[in-house]
Amino acid sequence: MIKNVSVIGAGTMGNGIAHVFAQHQFTVTLIDISEQQLQKAISTIAKNLDRQITKELISEEQKAVILQHIQTETNIGKGVATAQLVVEAATENESIKLQLFKQADEAAPPDCILASNTSSISITKIASVTSRPQQVIGMHFMNPVPVMKLVEVINGYATSNFVTGTIVELSKQLGKTPALANDYPGFVANRILMPMINEAIYTLHESVAGVEAIDTIMKLGMAHPMGPLQLADFIGLDVCLSILQILHKGFGNPKYAPCPLLVNMVASQKLGIKTGEGFYTYLAGSKDLVVSDKFRK
Repeated sequence: MIKNVSVIGAGTMGNGIAHVFAQHQFTVTLIDISEQQLQKAISTIAKNLDRQITKELISEEQKAVILQHIQTETNIGKGVATAQLVVEAATENESIKLQLFKQADEAAPPDCILASNTSSISITKIASVTSRPQQVIGMHFMNPVPVMKLVEVINGYATSNFVTGTIVELSKQLGKTPALANDYPGFVANRILMPMINEAIYTLHESVAGVEAIDTIMKLGMAHPMGPLQLADFIGLDVCLSILQILHKGFGNPKYAPCPLLVNMVASQKLGIKTGEGFYTYLAGSKDLVVSDKFRK
């Protein structure tokens, strides 16, 4: 029975994953090379727990217990030494993930399961750099992790049925709904989502409609909670571009080719919420959705 979990990467996804595991009484080691990033992650988790207190989902006492379940570590070897499950949630960069999995494989106990929160990179390729490919699996959480119910569980070519079953049941223990996918570019979520976002960007690029019109049509006409351009800003335009490039390379199909407007925006470091500007402009302390000056007529 898994109780000790190590999470590699203390960014948005990593701190959310650590939060959810700790809230369900798992002992969590949150690992990052940056001590500053680790302290920022703990602060973020505390603030998110405060929101849960405000909504009367947890008590102050429960918040204290949850935070006690999380320890931090800057050394990956020490951080995974007693783990029964490692969840890698580093940046969506193949070379970084491969290096992290090599390190985790060398330091983690032999029966430890190694999972990746990747949204598009091949689980089979990640597994190939380890000595335990049968114990490598995708565990793709959705952002924000404490709120979103889905975990996309991705089987690599060699992933064992036992490991798949374990992760499916573990996801349920976290109050999530697991959905199984096999290891092909983009899996299910991004294979469907990213072409839609890309087409929305093409629709803007070709002056079919403006930012607000595109998002309004998809929200009110298709019952999407967020328009595709706002969603792209939320995900990060650099992440969207990276996933589309993986889809394009993996399938060799021109329908996955990233829109030139997306390529230019990423080159200009207009990446969405993380940089303060994408299709919309994001002002500190403001919840108003303001179209970027670039796209105003």
